[in-house]
Amino acid sequence: MEFYPHIPRLTLAQLPTPLYRLENASAALSRNLYVKRDDMTGVALGGNKVRKLEYLLSDAIRLGCDTVITTGGAQSNHAMLTAACAKKLSLTPYLVLKGRGVCEKKGNLLLSDLMGVDVRLVDTDSFKDVYTAMEELKETLLAAGKKPYLIPVGGSVPLGALGYVRAVLEAFTQMKEMGVMPDRIVFATGSGGMHAGVALGALLYGERFFGKRVHATGIAVSDEPFREIVTEIVLGAAALLGEPVAFTQSDVELYDYTGAGYAIPSEQGSRAIRLMAAREGLFLDPVYTGKAFGGLMDLCEKGVIGKKETVLFIHSGGAGGLFAIEEPRKG
Repeated sequence: MEFYPHIPRLTLAQLPTPLYRLENASAALSRNLYVKRDDMTGVALGGNKVRKLEYLLSDAIRLGCDTVITTGGAQSNHAMLTAACAKKLSLTPYLVLKGRGVCEKKGNLLLSDLMGVDVRLVDTDSFKDVYTAMEELKETLLAAGKKPYLIPVGGSVPLGALGYVRAVLEAFTQMKEMGVMPDRIVFATGSGGMHAGVALGALLYGERFFGKRVHATGIAVSDEPFREIVTEIVLGAAALLGEPVAFTQSDVELYDYTGAGYAIPSEQGSRAIRLMAAREGLFLDPVYTGKAFGGLMDLCEKGVIGKKETVLFIHSGGAGGLFAIEEPRKG
């Protein structure tokens, strides 16, 4: 099945990413668990943002832009991957980041430094201040004869979300070929764009491939109004595809496992990181995938995810965080 060829897209990721059964984790949780390895998208340390950037940076090039400005937290996976993809395309990246959390040259900040990226830390807790700084930088670059393209946090806009509508088509094709019928997809919800793409993809392709609804279950890792954000992006992405869909805030499946706050590790997340490392040789991160799989584990323990369910977990990347953010101390 071809994916909407009328919408321009670059080829940046190495696709399809692997999808396979988590044999030991399935035994440990008494569930039928599979993983989609989107930490292996092939740029830098890999991660889900590359799929979004195939559409966003295609748009930047179409508009004749030579510079890309984006934002995120100090250890943002999205920001680092945007810089890496921009470098591959000979675009100049600028990162305007929140100056909070781990701001030393570790993790993703180290990777950005190795790439020679211009990184600017804004001393604020508010993305409103960050976006103001981005607009000021944009004006400075325009005055210097540059043509900048702004990408919001996480690339979470309808065009970027198409990367995960397409990812669901890819995953369902793989599972159909394997003779596996999924009941649920579980993933981290950090800015809402991937959640919107997966939700729309599940809505468009669940019935076509498997004759049933496949749940798109987001695990929130930050405190944002995600039901509103996801719904708006789903409807915007569906409009880009020309697909009339009925989707409201009540259709957003979301469980909050933010814990003490965004980018603050949780004991549940650390337990998930250690279980997956020890049982599967698979490394999750403390900001996104660790909390997401920790939420999956808790939902299994509570019976929200039933024992007969087949669950696909999307590993959205984030390995850089393991080398920057410390585990919570016990006791």
